[in-house]
Amino acid sequence: MSKPIALSQASLSNSLQWRAYFEMTKPKVVALMLLTVVVGMCLAVPGAVPLQPLIVGLVGIGLMSGSAAAFNHLIDRRIDGLMARTYNRPLPKGKISSMRAGIFATGIGLLGFILLYALVNPLTAWLTFASLIGYAVIYTAYLKRATSQNIVIGGLAGAMPPLLGWTAVTNELHGNALLLVIIIFAWTPPHFWALAIHRQKEYAKVDIPMLPVTHGVELTKTCILLYTVLLALACLLPVLVGMCGPVYLVGSTMLSCGFIYKAWQLKFHDEPGLAMKVFKFSIYHLMLLFIVLLVDHYLW
Repeated sequence: MSKPIALSQASLSNSLQWRAYFEMTKPKVVALMLLTVVVGMCLAVPGAVPLQPLIVGLVGIGLMSGSAAAFNHLIDRRIDGLMARTYNRPLPKGKISSMRAGIFATGIGLLGFILLYALVNPLTAWLTFASLIGYAVIYTAYLKRATSQNIVIGGLAGAMPPLLGWTAVTNELHGNALLLVIIIFAWTPPHFWALAIHRQKEYAKVDIPMLPVTHGVELTKTCILLYTVLLALACLLPVLVGMCGPVYLVGSTMLSCGFIYKAWQLKFHDEPGLAMKVFKFSIYHLMLLFIVLLVDHYLW
């Protein structure tokens, strides 16, 4: 009887370990990024997206995005163990060693790069690699600890996915794809600052100079409100250049008004837990915005 029990325990241990590796890739964040990649692909062509760049592009970009997330876990393992939001992550809990985490992050990143370079195109491979370095090294290892404008400067790396989707299909840079990058670039600060307000004491505890820690919560609320207005203007750019039509105009305007209203509430009528609600709303905002982009592309 002991042998089947031992095998069962080993199987359970392996299952838990793979879940820990999977958790390191931040699957929910990567899923949202891949949605913007798909939209970038679809907007790049008038008809159906070619199958090979669609499938291989998503796998390759997904692997490299997961690699960047895993490097983020590895670099932030000390502060993650001190924060309530992250202390249960695999590295602080000792589920995975630092060496294995580094090997895993490097391995899936290298595999993703090879797939993109060999089966999609070198431009997309190198741009995705630049995004990985931007997030994992420039933002996580340096900017996050160096300046209160960390998320503004480092947000460019996280804004790249729709451009990567575009280049995966066309093998060229295009101004319309850059407009999608600008939208996510403008969306990132109010999205993350809302979370930073909610976790202000924790960031202060680990000496991370997020804006609410260095300049106070009230100024951060003002910046969130101003950035939601800037984001609303950025969301109009695809309409102004003829890239999108009335479906997107109506949908994006409604979403922008909703985000501005939430930011207005946070600034002038704050209540416990509202910052986290704004953070969660921002996620749905971006997801729905890109779905509306996709619907408009095929209907207009």
